[in-house]
Amino acid sequence: MAACYFRRSIASQLSKVLDLPPENLIKSISAVPVSKKRHAADFQLSVASVTEDGPSESLAQDRHLQAQKLAERLKCDTVVSEISTGPGTVNFTINRELLAKTVLQQVLKDGSEYGVKSELFSTVARQKAVIEFSSPNIAKKFHIGHLRSTIIGNFIANLKAALGHEVVRMNYLGDWGMQFGLLGVGFQCFGNKEKLKSSPLQHLFEVYVQINKEADDENVKKLAKDFFRKLEEHDEQTLSLWKQFRDFSIEEYIRIYKRLGVHFDEYSGESFYQEKSQEVLKTLEDKGLLQKTAKGTGVVDLSEKKDLSLFSTVMRSDGTSLYITRDLAAAIDRMNKHSCDTMIYVTDKSQSNHFQHLFQILKLMGYEWAERCQHVSFGLVQGMKTRRGEVVFLEDVLNEVRSRMLQNMASAKTTKDIEDPIETAEKVGLAALIIQDFQGLLSSDYQFSWDRALQSRGDTGVFLQYTHARLHSLEQMHGNEQLTDVNVACLQEPDAISVLQHLLRYDEVLYQSSQDLQPKHIVSYLLTLSHLAAVAHKTLPVKGSAPEVAQARCCLFQAARSVLANGMKLLGITPVTQM
Repeated sequence: MAACYFRRSIASQLSKVLDLPPENLIKSISAVPVSKKRHAADFQLSVASVTEDGPSESLAQDRHLQAQKLAERLKCDTVVSEISTGPGTVNFTINRELLAKTVLQQVLKDGSEYGVKSELFSTVARQKAVIEFSSPNIAKKFHIGHLRSTIIGNFIANLKAALGHEVVRMNYLGDWGMQFGLLGVGFQCFGNKEKLKSSPLQHLFEVYVQINKEADDENVKKLAKDFFRKLEEHDEQTLSLWKQFRDFSIEEYIRIYKRLGVHFDEYSGESFYQEKSQEVLKTLEDKGLLQKTAKGTGVVDLSEKKDLSLFSTVMRSDGTSLYITRDLAAAIDRMNKHSCDTMIYVTDKSQSNHFQHLFQILKLMGYEWAERCQHVSFGLVQGMKTRRGEVVFLEDVLNEVRSRMLQNMASAKTTKDIEDPIETAEKVGLAALIIQDFQGLLSSDYQFSWDRALQSRGDTGVFLQYTHARLHSLEQMHGNEQLTDVNVACLQEPDAISVLQHLLRYDEVLYQSSQDLQPKHIVSYLLTLSHLAAVAHKTLPVKGSAPEVAQARCCLFQAARSVLANGMKLLGITPVTQM
């Protein structure tokens, strides 16, 4: 990694002056974000990160003085061409030709591994992670919350896999519970085997809506209870119908996930744990953790004073399990099966209490690994409607974004003749959805806007795709062979330096996202990269330049496109080559 070479070189000089091991200094030396001021240095060391804290009132002044004193003891060399100071920082400017040569060689040599090979990750142990995401309920709306869970979980899985961790992508379906009693009765009244095969999600949803209208009828209630009891007793006919609901639904989900570019290693579900949840109840009883209430329900006391001021209900009065009991059984089973280092659950923030209780009960049961379970929560999306009204299924969203994008492409003056406009519209539309979703903190709610998401200029997924397609066609026009021997003296213009400086920062951005699992750092980085590349594309023409200059600029744009594509793929976006 280019940045590593420069950080190491700076750290080695600093270590002699500060009498600290160079490896202790590496993470304190960071690449400077590109600014409009232009003549910015490439790296900076924050003095606070390498000195003991003094009294706070004189701190800012002291820091500035410390920075100046430290800078005076450092010398420029073949790597560093200038040393300056800022408020509490020592700034390092890299020899311009060395910067261009090192960055371009590294990007083109590492390809898709650029950034992930950085020594910033050298102390991060490789782990096995089970990531549960998407997890829709069979026969209910695949609402926009499930879309968020799907794309966020996919991003986390992509990032962890890229960084060398072993990842198990798990879809934990809502495929059990009293609603299946109601659905079973509904299907016996209103179901159609052909419709179940051809469009299971739509048909089961319609059946569920119809039977729900009669859910208060005592006779329907009794029939639903009987159906679910038969299901729990493994009655062959009942189980066979339920299995059809589940299998056909999964088949359709797989097809839709394919459109999203998402795959799962395992389809699990609550149904797997109806028996194992009874074992959990027995363990809780044996450990003295299960308490019976006056109503006969089973609870676990989670209060500090053990006065039941905070508890979690884990058993109905008839002895059957609840959602949390099945989650406990699932967590224990996963850990036994996968022996993973971490388990990550991606759901909306309304389930935060549920997961706090889940992890707390696991700890009380003596499972120390509960400390390594994590809930990645996200906010709600408002205003996601299609032209026909409210979003019911994920497929409605995908069809809507594709048709709107096709319309925009047809009316745009810059649209070329594209081999497969429908597929291109789908990929660009998806990028628009993902970037609008990932721009803020995941836990924030946001207002969805089709117009904002699908703008071709500004900070949108459409702009990222447009930039990638444009840089790709530049490569095609001017030869896209791997350029290794370019004259870097031709890349000294401010706009070229800005792109190179930005490429330097990629590993730090990946490191930041790997620490807090927030995609916004990568999104912001890629949008800036696209803006810088767009400016450079205008001011540094390839066509009509001297061969040596054209070749160097081609190499710069090739490196920018490569890093842009890598980052987009991590976010779950397939870069397009035509638009």
